[in-house]
Amino acid sequence: MTTPLPEAERFSLVRRAQSFTHAWRGMGIFFRSTHNAWMQLVLMGAVLVLGFFFHITRIEWVVIIFACGFVLVAEAFNTAIETDINLTSPDYHPYAKDTKDIAAGAVLLAALTASVIGGIVFVPYLVHVIPSF
Repeated sequence: MTTPLPEAERFSLVRRAQSFTHAWRGMGIFFRSTHNAWMQLVLMGAVLVLGFFFHITRIEWVVIIFACGFVLVAEAFNTAIETDINLTSPDYHPYAKDTKDIAAGAVLLAALTASVIGGIVFVPYLVHVIPSF
């Protein structure tokens, strides 16, 4: 015989809806507080315009959208880590600095990866357009 779950552990549509509310709030905080995210959104907008201009394939769209999301997710995790470090280690500590720098490095890796993907997708299209000027 199984023991019934405590009330707090039972599935609840209300709690699931509340979790979406918390997630939307978190995204709002992220976009209001992270200037790099706005720069990344502008660059992503430019990439989307290029995608429409060049009529990239469906698989290219999937890869480009995934790369863009990868950068934003990395930036969101970086922001969450920095926020937590600022709370838990308000005074300077070399480990806190290392943690922040590593998280920022992860964003850089994501951005470099996305740039390589963008190059793989768009350079062949650009090669065909540039000589026609």
